[in-house]
Amino acid sequence: MSLSKTEEQLMELIWEKHPLYFKDLLEAIPEPKPAATTVATLLKRMQEKGFVGYTLRGNSREYYPLVKKEKYFKEHVNDLIHNFFSGNPVQFASFFTKSSGLTARQLEELKAIVEQEIQKKS
Repeated sequence: MSLSKTEEQLMELIWEKHPLYFKDLLEAIPEPKPAATTVATLLKRMQEKGFVGYTLRGNSREYYPLVKKEKYFKEHVNDLIHNFFSGNPVQFASFFTKSSGLTARQLEELKAIVEQEIQKKS
């Protein structure tokens, strides 16, 4: 299951600053801020999707993530590879390295990461 762009923006704040009371979440949202009712509706949807949980503290809700950022990102990348590269991660990697404007230094860093993974699997 995925989040809308606006939900992702809220989720980024929750991942970064959790646990987070509703009022603190509202303050952390950059301008132009949506209405509090809009944020409450988005949080309710995110709860229904299983991304956010909360603990009731008096009359306030303290929100926390139920899904780790890394897991969410990994699923998105895998969907991208499946949908746009016929499930072939090599095609994705080729496209990424040729089209993303990486510097020679960044490519060297990427090469070192790939070499480390090769050694782990050998």
